[in-house]
Amino acid sequence: MSTSQMLKGILEGCLLAIISEGEIYGYEMSEKLAKYGFTMASEGSIYPLLIRMQKEGLITSVMKESPSGPKRKYYTLTEKGEEVT
Repeated sequence: MSTSQMLKGILEGCLLAIISEGEIYGYEMSEKLAKYGFTMASEGSIYPLLIRMQKEGLITSVMKESPSGPKRKYYTLTEKGEEVT
């Protein structure tokens, strides 16, 4: 297993853990990851993982109005996602 594959696996687990805390949007996840020390996790690596996890049925998303700008996509765990976490 390559280092990048291992990091993606770790990042996916972290994202699932963050989403399990409650509904959250992408940029907010990025901020939480940075707070936890994942400073190298860019939005360019987060969003493809979110798309893949959504295709796998682990998470779902919904667009909602934002109090300060354009709509945001909020993510939540599905039952399958809860079983994995």
